[in-house]
Amino acid sequence: MNTNLKTALEKETYPMGTWLSVGHPAIAEVSASSAVDFVLIDTEHTTISLETVENMARAVEAIDSPTDTVVRIPWNDPVRLKRVLDIGIDGVMVPMIDTAEEARNLVEAMRYPPEGTRGIASGRAAEYGDSFTEYVENANGSFTTIAQIESKAGLENAEEIAAVGGIDALFVGPADMSGALGVFGQENPQELADAMDRVIQAARNARIAVGTLTVNTDDVTDRIQRGFDFLIVGKDTATLSTANREAREIYDQAVATQHKTQ
Repeated sequence: MNTNLKTALEKETYPMGTWLSVGHPAIAEVSASSAVDFVLIDTEHTTISLETVENMARAVEAIDSPTDTVVRIPWNDPVRLKRVLDIGIDGVMVPMIDTAEEARNLVEAMRYPPEGTRGIASGRAAEYGDSFTEYVENANGSFTTIAQIESKAGLENAEEIAAVGGIDALFVGPADMSGALGVFGQENPQELADAMDRVIQAARNARIAVGTLTVNTDDVTDRIQRGFDFLIVGKDTATLSTANREAREIYDQAVATQHKTQ
């Protein structure tokens, strides 16, 4: 049975996610109850452990909603993939996919033999053995598999990567991609826009989905109109800091107004 996100991408219903970099189940729980289609737990640029990922996934499942849990792993590592999938999450995002061969290795690592190389074990995903046979028989191809395009090599090979069977979506990593293009920190550089268009076209040609991240809501309309099929909108740390700054500004204005009336 396919995950909710995989089905949404296939049906082109524009699913939206949120980015989690704070390793606590409460963050996942609150996010899952906030009408997002999926949460992305980042274990590439954070200290979040697999045990914490498992507890965050439990928190998402505890909310009676269709929200999926997707995990970004640190690298295209079959051992890491195996351990994350055994937790029972719904999908993975893998950074720095630069070639079609790397994409094929990713797909194979997510599938049991004979289709792939994933090791067979009765972990949480298989209800600790209670549904072992059923899980193994149905797991292959059921997860959402997202390949990140965020380097010059990945950009050059985007069409070949998109054409690999088992890749459900490409995902433009805007920070790394802008860095690779030498335009990191610039406001709306044309080079990044052109790269996005190229990845979008590669996905279109392969008839798979394509997404990206926007930390704030300012770029949402542009990204959808540009042709992205799904977005991760917002990041927990950025949302928290923005809310605190806005609260501080309102508070300071109220205090200043009070002083003027005294």
